[in-house]
Amino acid sequence: MIFFTGDTHFGDPRVLRIDRRPFSNVAEHDSALIENWNAVVGTDDDVWHLGDFMSARAGECPELLAELNGRKHLIIGNNDPETTTGAKGWASVQHYAELQPDGHHLILCHYAFRTWNQMGKGSINLHGHSHGRLKPVPRQFDVGVDAQGLRPVLLAEVLASRKGGKVLAADAAP
Repeated sequence: MIFFTGDTHFGDPRVLRIDRRPFSNVAEHDSALIENWNAVVGTDDDVWHLGDFMSARAGECPELLAELNGRKHLIIGNNDPETTTGAKGWASVQHYAELQPDGHHLILCHYAFRTWNQMGKGSINLHGHSHGRLKPVPRQFDVGVDAQGLRPVLLAEVLASRKGGKVLAADAAP
């Protein structure tokens, strides 16, 4: 299976205040996000993390990556230092990617786009960065933890998140 997430900001105390995450400290935050991740992601699954994985001050990225299930792919965010992007444990690291799982053309970037490749042909833009604060537009979804219950999600879950759980025809178009 392929999961998507972003904006975990492991080790960064600012998210507790700025994003009003429901934790009393960073250790509690990080522990909960690791538990949530491993509760849904299996060891043979792929996870596309769409940026802002962890703070440079948080410690060792390879150790954290080893605690998380799945093959991890990083789409670089504005808060991903070299200690994150260069860490051992990523299956791939890039600024942008296009995938075509299950007949869907996905455009992955940390940032939400106003327009994107194959937009007129039904492609879907998955992003992070906005922490659930952007008004939804057709075929564009924030997969960051603040918008997705503090856990990685499957594409089917994201597509079903609009209109009472029914996948919109415009959102389901390949």
